[in-house]
Amino acid sequence: MRFEGTERYIATKDLQVAVNAAITLEKPLLIKGEPGTGKTMLAHEVAGALKVPLNTWYVKSTTTAQQGLYEYDAVSRLRDSQLGDPKVQEVKNYIKPGILWRSFTADMPTVLLIDEIDKADIEFPNDLLLELDKMEFFVYETGEVIRAKQRPIVVITSNNEKELPDAFLRRCFFHYIRFPDKETMAEIVKVHYPDLHESLMREAMEVFFQFREVQGLKKKPSTSELLDWIKLLMVENIPADVLANLDLSKELPPLFGAMLKNEQDVHAFERLRFMQRRL
Repeated sequence: MRFEGTERYIATKDLQVAVNAAITLEKPLLIKGEPGTGKTMLAHEVAGALKVPLNTWYVKSTTTAQQGLYEYDAVSRLRDSQLGDPKVQEVKNYIKPGILWRSFTADMPTVLLIDEIDKADIEFPNDLLLELDKMEFFVYETGEVIRAKQRPIVVITSNNEKELPDAFLRRCFFHYIRFPDKETMAEIVKVHYPDLHESLMREAMEVFFQFREVQGLKKKPSTSELLDWIKLLMVENIPADVLANLDLSKELPPLFGAMLKNEQDVHAFERLRFMQRRL
């Protein structure tokens, strides 16, 4: 199985190499990059391109590794025992398989996405070392070992909110998605908006990359925000010459709320205008 991108997802050569290397080595693919650069979407597109199911585990700050394996509902079992329910004799009735269990026991290869692993506690990746390395885990309540029938293709994303343990990193193939250059970004935009007028795309891209160069931005606009902004420009019929004549040192572009996401970044542009007036 080889990944070469899809019609909807522009994958650079380096990214294609990383995906296929992880598949060959049978190691989890750890993907980092700015928010909005397509880390999560990559797993969806790999699954679609290889025609295999996708299992997604969206990690939260309260997520534990055990939840990905299975959960034992001891409270329900106690309640049923008090009610004399005969199913309490079988502990399996109270075990809920997690996303790893379902991925391991699938009858065909799958893509397993562990999304934003850095949101969880620092011990979370350590607690998954054995399971992701050996592709098996032990169920204490039943005494059985769950082994992967077909080794899943594991894609793990991180926004670098926390440092991941070295022992975990050693077991992964790592790739950093660099922010697209103008040529690659133009390809991405064309995939999403094939009917976009060339002049509007050119001017929107120019303003967008000028945005990203402004010093002091807390959050630079990403690919997804550019796509949202262009969609709004098209819906509102904003002509290309409005953007062509725009001076970011004096005014913000129309519908700028699609790209600026907090008041600190609005203030950064206000400071820029103030400094320009002083000059």
